[in-house]
Amino acid sequence: MFQPNMFESHHHLLDMSHKSPENDLDLLRDNDEFESKSMADIMENNPSGDDQEADPNQRPNKKKRYHRHTQLQIQEMESFFKECPHPDDKQRKELGKRLGLEPLQVKFWFQNKRTQMKAQHERHENSELRAENEKLRADNIRYKEALGNATCPNCGGPASIGEMSFDEQHLRIENARLREEIDRISGIAAKYVGKPMLTYPNLPIGPTRSLDIGVGSFGPQTGLVGEMYSAGDLLRSVSGPIDADKPMIIELAVAAMEEFVRMAQTGEPLWITGPDNYMETLCEEEYVRTFPRGIGPKSLGLTTEASRESAVVIMNHINLVEILMDVNQWTNVFAGLVSRALTLDVLSTGVAGNYNGALQVMTAEFQVPSPLVPTRENYFVRYCKHHADGTWAVVDVSLDNLRPSSVSRGRRRPSGCLIQELPNGYSKVTWIEHVEVDDRGVHNIYRPLVNSGLAFGAKRWVATLDRQCERLASAMANNIPTGDIGVITSPEGRKSMLKLAERLVMSFCAGVGASTAHTWTTLSGSGADDVRVMTRKSIDDPGRPPGIVLSAATSFWLPVPPKRVFDFLRDENSRSEWDILSNGGLVQEMAHIANGRDPGNCVSLLRVNSGNSSQSNMLILQESSTDSTGSYVIYAPVDIVAMNVVLSGGDPDYVALLPSGFAILPDGGGGIDVGTRGSLLTVAFQILVDSVPTAKLSLGSVATVNSLIKCTVERIKTAVACDNA
Repeated sequence: MFQPNMFESHHHLLDMSHKSPENDLDLLRDNDEFESKSMADIMENNPSGDDQEADPNQRPNKKKRYHRHTQLQIQEMESFFKECPHPDDKQRKELGKRLGLEPLQVKFWFQNKRTQMKAQHERHENSELRAENEKLRADNIRYKEALGNATCPNCGGPASIGEMSFDEQHLRIENARLREEIDRISGIAAKYVGKPMLTYPNLPIGPTRSLDIGVGSFGPQTGLVGEMYSAGDLLRSVSGPIDADKPMIIELAVAAMEEFVRMAQTGEPLWITGPDNYMETLCEEEYVRTFPRGIGPKSLGLTTEASRESAVVIMNHINLVEILMDVNQWTNVFAGLVSRALTLDVLSTGVAGNYNGALQVMTAEFQVPSPLVPTRENYFVRYCKHHADGTWAVVDVSLDNLRPSSVSRGRRRPSGCLIQELPNGYSKVTWIEHVEVDDRGVHNIYRPLVNSGLAFGAKRWVATLDRQCERLASAMANNIPTGDIGVITSPEGRKSMLKLAERLVMSFCAGVGASTAHTWTTLSGSGADDVRVMTRKSIDDPGRPPGIVLSAATSFWLPVPPKRVFDFLRDENSRSEWDILSNGGLVQEMAHIANGRDPGNCVSLLRVNSGNSSQSNMLILQESSTDSTGSYVIYAPVDIVAMNVVLSGGDPDYVALLPSGFAILPDGGGGIDVGTRGSLLTVAFQILVDSVPTAKLSLGSVATVNSLIKCTVERIKTAVACDNA
């Protein structure tokens, strides 16, 4: 039985062993006039409508009659085909009535016409591929001859290994690239000129499921992987359980790349632009028509989220590719979105000394900064490819069906980032997020935000990337910008303080969401603003004070725009209105580092001048950041001696931090005016309740933290309500 591809290829392989009236090339005539069965002939030959084998003892049916369409009928249908190649039942009936044809005749004509157009397109593309293939082969031969005829610049003799540093390396890199392209073009050309297709056996996935990624008829494996799918360098020997699934993973990755690039470059009607061009969302009906095979039907209970966003960012394309392909950098840059990530296997490191062709099997957990929104965990392959004209693409697609025991709560259809090189170190990025998820665990106050696509969608990824590119550009500045003030006197001290603030943010984001890495305990009831707590022991971690650390968090809605909440919480002059630990003392900004276009994007060192002499030396390191999809105000008390080391350019890794702070998100209820109505505020504290790691957590400590966070929430509500009055 024919098994469909996981993704629609750019072309379509016709299985001529299963001809039917709906796609029979024999019905196509050279003069573009088609013949269709009349309804009477169909009913006469098979009155029941079933496809039954003929009885050999019965007389054969009389020769089938065909109806030749008139020139007028053909012209009318040709004209209609240009406007609508897929007419529905109503349109077919109206057209048939106007032309004196049965609806089934009209249906057959359009099916045959579509088949003919597809065949013509494939013949044209095949000829182009042949020409490109010949050109690449000629270039390859020329490079080989150049290498073979190379001479030593010193003695004039044949060059030996190691004496052709630059030229030889350049030629080898070019040769590797051309070899990969030849493999790819040869494979695609072979696919459409009659060579056998690559086939894989069907893998059992549990008792009732099967993996739907076959190509052609299922049969024994062949050795055509490198030739067919530009994957010669991807099939390196690797170890581990993924090795057996490697051919399927490669095929899936290449098909996902093709779909992703087409989706990134296609406009309407595939993508629908919202009012005021605020956000692009996917038209699911058009997606199914454009990519009818995809990765199979959507599972029951899952909803589809798909969005696209573009922006110009201040980072060159090479660095962007490196961030996306290095799991540690990726997790750090997108700390607010990625709570955990791990590369399970590297099937290819790429060719020609870069990430072109790199293929990684990964698992990641995606989050919203609140315990009230369950994380989304995916098992996927990430594939990087260099396209023409300085364009790179990095695509993810789920491999959840390869895990026999997994019960997936969602999967990633082809998603990722298309990167186009721009002058002066800038890049244009086009991001697509296309997922199927089970969001029934999302709390009601966050549901509008999640449903709007702003919680996990492409707009949030691009806004985060844009914000982080600004931040990284600021960190790499060799001089002290005029926007910086205070006690920082050297570029080294500035870099150390920014590095410490980066760890502050990452630590906060890792502990504020609903990651499966830790479990929150609700202290009371089931309301949205109930306090959730968890504890962990800190031992031998130079960046965290030793002992028992109690984390507490709560999320709630405020009838105030996010920008107003953000400005209130980041301002040192209003800090005493909510910060209980400052004891109402005067808060003074000792240092200020601007690290973004928005004045709210900065790192500050604050001093609390409290009336309590024991706290007179307390310093607070704070980073505030904002973009169109969310804002953060994150802070931690720091030791004055340790900060003096940092300000002089010393290593910040040994400064102990326990970050607390706020994540401020729009409530998702404003449509194109999202962010102008209410806010979703998450408050999270980390407190060292005992300096002995082996100590037992006391109920009194929990009660104290619970009271502290509830009192802070009430103060914030009162203060912003007064501001909003």
